[in-house]
Amino acid sequence: MNAGAMSHSCGSFPSPVSGMRVRGFGVLVVCTANLCRSPLAECLLRQQLPEARWAIRLTSAGTEAVPGMPVADTVASFLFRRGVDLSGTVSRRLTTEMVESADLVLGAATEHREAAVRLSPVWALSRAFTLREFARLVRDDDAAGVADPAARFAALVQGAAARRGAARAHPGDDDVNDPLGADPLEMQECLVRIEELVERITAVVRTG
Repeated sequence: MNAGAMSHSCGSFPSPVSGMRVRGFGVLVVCTANLCRSPLAECLLRQQLPEARWAIRLTSAGTEAVPGMPVADTVASFLFRRGVDLSGTVSRRLTTEMVESADLVLGAATEHREAAVRLSPVWALSRAFTLREFARLVRDDDAAGVADPAARFAALVQGAAARRGAARAHPGDDDVNDPLGADPLEMQECLVRIEELVERITAVVRTG
């Protein structure tokens, strides 16, 4: 893997079993411009999983991002109030290499999940979800007895992928719509919604 591709802050892993340790687990969050939804989720995931930093690598990108742009001011303020350091966080354009360096891709909306799958169909099909979809499907019993955070995350992804076919949502229900350009209330509601989804996911990852 090209280390530079994941520096905005892996490969395949064996099936998790109790007590095992794996080298790391890559999570890629995707939206359109990589200015609001995906960097927010990336930073909140990092903040809420501090004990797992050695094992879980977090990054984000945008399907139509202009590389090098700073995070939206509203997002920066939201994260600042939560004590999140945004130093060096700039936008990146989604690439095939990024998708294939991730073990879980979380799209802000269905279009972002589908974009990742188009870039690498075989690799991403069982690893790509929308943020709301993964939060809806993830279950802590899929990783019962697994303490290692990377192995635990891998088990949770496998469980969610297996459950997806039997738990379909209505079209649009698993999307977080783009708040850029929306009024301040809509923007704030979107940021809080993403924070709630991240809290749901990290609560399951931390349980062990």
